[in-house]
Amino acid sequence: MKFFYIIYQVCIGLPIFLITTILTALITMIGCHLGNGHFWGYYPGKIWSQITCYTLLLPIKVEGRENIDKNQSYVFVANHQGSFDIFLIYGFLGRNFKWMMKKSLRKIPFVGKACESAGFIFVDKSGPRKIHETIEQAFHVLKDGTSLVVFPEGARTFTGHMGIFRKGAFQLADELQLPVVPLTIDGSFNILPRTGKLLSWHPMKLTIHKPIFPKSKGTENIKETLEESYKVIESALPEEYKGKVDNPDQ
Repeated sequence: MKFFYIIYQVCIGLPIFLITTILTALITMIGCHLGNGHFWGYYPGKIWSQITCYTLLLPIKVEGRENIDKNQSYVFVANHQGSFDIFLIYGFLGRNFKWMMKKSLRKIPFVGKACESAGFIFVDKSGPRKIHETIEQAFHVLKDGTSLVVFPEGARTFTGHMGIFRKGAFQLADELQLPVVPLTIDGSFNILPRTGKLLSWHPMKLTIHKPIFPKSKGTENIKETLEESYKVIESALPEEYKGKVDNPDQ
């Protein structure tokens, strides 16, 4: 079965993915240039993500959509199992949002420019001024009533386990007193681990947990929200992936 799936993804899945990626990038860039960036920066990517998962025959399960209010802005924080985290959240969260992503992703042909056109936030850690500019951009996005999705680990796991969480996303939520929504991703690591080259067939599950509302403001609130988010996300992982493991590049 694995052999046939490899043949399928190479001969059918990959060509469809490449074509839809280029089309989605072009539609996003043109749409954002001509009109409503809030619409064109989200829906083409959502459809692209769904097509990718369905083309590759990946079963998707989502739990907890009832936990989020369509009229509320959130800071969504998720564990980072692998590349397919993007498709799972983008395609199936069911919520318009902006990504906070690595600056290096801007260099990907078509995709990087489309992300820039969509108003996604590229994290630049090259110096204090650049870090401040990144935070300011995120503040503006959240102040406009848009939600933000962040991977607090900052990098994909090497083992399937969660690494340490950085506090940037939680500082943003604290500053604007916005609720944090933990997201648990399960199955993405099994499809394409960080060190893998070919896909394996495996179901994916997205668990949307209840929002964590700010209890106060300041350092203590940031720490408590970070720690609670970590525990909640980890609670929905299989036992084999529970337990903190530091990533070499964190």
